[in-house]
Amino acid sequence: MIDLHTLSLGFEFGSTRIKAVVINAAHEVIASSEYAWENQFVNGVWTYSMDLVEKGMHAAFSGLLEDFHSRHGQHLTTVGSMGISGMMHGYLVLDQNGNVLAPFRTWRNTMTSVEAKELSSLFGFNIPQRWSIAHIYHSLRKGDPEVPQIAYATTLAGYIHYRLCGKRVIGVGEASGMFPIDPSTNYWNEQMIHKFDSLIEGKVPWKIKDILPEPLLAGEDAGTLTKEGAAFLDPTGTFLPGVRLVPPEGDMGTGMVATHSVRVHTGNASIGTSSNLTVVTDQPVDPDPRIDIISGPSGNIAALIHVNNGTSEINQWVKLIAESYALSGKEPSKGELFERLFNLALESDPLAGGLLLYNTASGEPMLGINEGRPSLLRTPDSKMSLSNAMKANIYSLLCPLRIGLDLLRGQGVYIDRIIGHGGFFKTRGVGASMLSASTGVPVTNLYSSAEGGPYGMALLASYALERSERESLEDYLDHVFASSKEEEFTSNEEQQKDFEDYYHKYLENIPSLMEIIQRYRY
Repeated sequence: MIDLHTLSLGFEFGSTRIKAVVINAAHEVIASSEYAWENQFVNGVWTYSMDLVEKGMHAAFSGLLEDFHSRHGQHLTTVGSMGISGMMHGYLVLDQNGNVLAPFRTWRNTMTSVEAKELSSLFGFNIPQRWSIAHIYHSLRKGDPEVPQIAYATTLAGYIHYRLCGKRVIGVGEASGMFPIDPSTNYWNEQMIHKFDSLIEGKVPWKIKDILPEPLLAGEDAGTLTKEGAAFLDPTGTFLPGVRLVPPEGDMGTGMVATHSVRVHTGNASIGTSSNLTVVTDQPVDPDPRIDIISGPSGNIAALIHVNNGTSEINQWVKLIAESYALSGKEPSKGELFERLFNLALESDPLAGGLLLYNTASGEPMLGINEGRPSLLRTPDSKMSLSNAMKANIYSLLCPLRIGLDLLRGQGVYIDRIIGHGGFFKTRGVGASMLSASTGVPVTNLYSSAEGGPYGMALLASYALERSERESLEDYLDHVFASSKEEEFTSNEEQQKDFEDYYHKYLENIPSLMEIIQRYRY
């Protein structure tokens, strides 16, 4: 029989999947489950309904209980510690009774450009459109009816955590995507707090710090699963109250943990529905609207290159190709088809045969556009082939990340290696080698990082459960990953030159994309 109190549980509400994992004291995943979902575009807003949040959570947790019982012959009634992770940023506000006041707005929304620009100027610090404070200010300026009633503003992970234990707390990494954090205190930047309160004085009955959660560092006590919280998580009553909860963290922070890239000069690339490259640095970074300055779970400063658009366009192409397979009576599995097509990209012509693709399914602040308009540009003499189309898809995904990396390098920020995680890296060597070609540094795939954010959240839970006194998160993870299997991919000069040539064409033709956006209406 497994001692359930030695286990840790990580739950993540990602953009495309809700996933839960349980790990043992050896940090091995011993049970897992997931629920696939998609955001909805409702009345001009990218959102997930709260009904869907609960439905997906119940499905994923029920699957976790079933998987654990199937594997180990006993019921999962408790664990030693657990934590909630989720997509960062956005707008989720509650009244004094804990009721959600308005439709949840995700990170994907790009309607706050005016507010983000004004706040960035006010603070002297980059406030991206995705950040919660930009959305709060946007709703305030619009006069949205729920604003005077706001008693608590949080993220999706913070909301689930609140429902589980009643605590209005959040991990410092997740917090840094809501409002700027002072790295010397790992708390809200008081100077910016005062500036914002002065800006909104007399317009609302609250001050900003009154409605924000309390930031906590990794390992700190964040509450205990209540009777009501256990019923919310598991309506069957199998899972019992009393479990220790750790600070809820964002997907950036859990990605850093899952890839062992919390120390300075390490970085990780998470490429899924969105694309992100996070570089941990020990030096200040000048304000730039295309670079987020966030905190890692232990408080380290990290520069985040966030690109709204990741694999969405590739997914559309694969769906189209799958339909053509179906016409001939063949239906390969989705995973098999992705692997075939990614490997096919390695057989493509230089410069993707002249195909230039912009995978902007939604607005892309990295390129300065606010409207989604996926575009494939080509000349009559371009080579239209499946292999070239796949390479163009992959390169177009990597180009915006490279724009951000060039900005950081221009300020002297450097990186030793990148650890990749997310569906983009599942096909062995393809995504990793192409990312290496685009950045010029080695890219490593950790086998354990395939579990991604929920695994990182489970490790944060186990850190709180197992750490020795004063042991830093960095030292703890060195121990965890000491024997991990990994595979490193380094691009050659030819691959790097091919990407560089494509990248310059990509940059040169952005004005053409802007013209398409302005003119094309359907």
